Amino acid sequence: MGTSWEAEGAGVLRLPSGLLVRGRGLRFGEPPGGGADFRVYLLGRDPGVSGREARWVRWPDFRLPRDREAFTAVLREALSRAAVERVEFACGGGIGRTGTALACLAVLDGVPPERAVAYVRAGYHPRAVETPWQRRFVRRYGRGAA
Repeated sequence: MGTSWEAEGAGVLRLPSGLLVRGRGLRFGEPPGGGADFRVYLLGRDPGVSGREARWVRWPDFRLPRDREAFTAVLREALSRAAVERVEFACGGGIGRTGTALACLAVLDGVPPERAVAYVRAGYHPRAVETPWQRRFVRRYGRGAA
């Protein structure tokens, strides 16, 4: 594909740098606007995908990522790829884990950690980052204590 998302598209978040990424819930199917070039699955179980176009972050529902270093590596790859590809983050419902990942991505892109949850709630979903420990994870993320 090699093109960016439409800024007004379903689930699309504009990062401070201007890069666009999409979040979604897998149980709701593919939203309008076409498919992603690069997908990040945030799931407790292996989604059965591999290769250059997808990454799996082991992340049980309502929890935190199991391997935080691997999570950060995937975020950095996604941020880099978003400059030239359609990047998508997805979990079951598209709110908690996806919102948390998008908030951490926003921190990497320049949003202060203490403002990242509000940033994602305003630009992606009003209930993004569901649990207190997910919110705490985001606040600590930019300080290296995630």
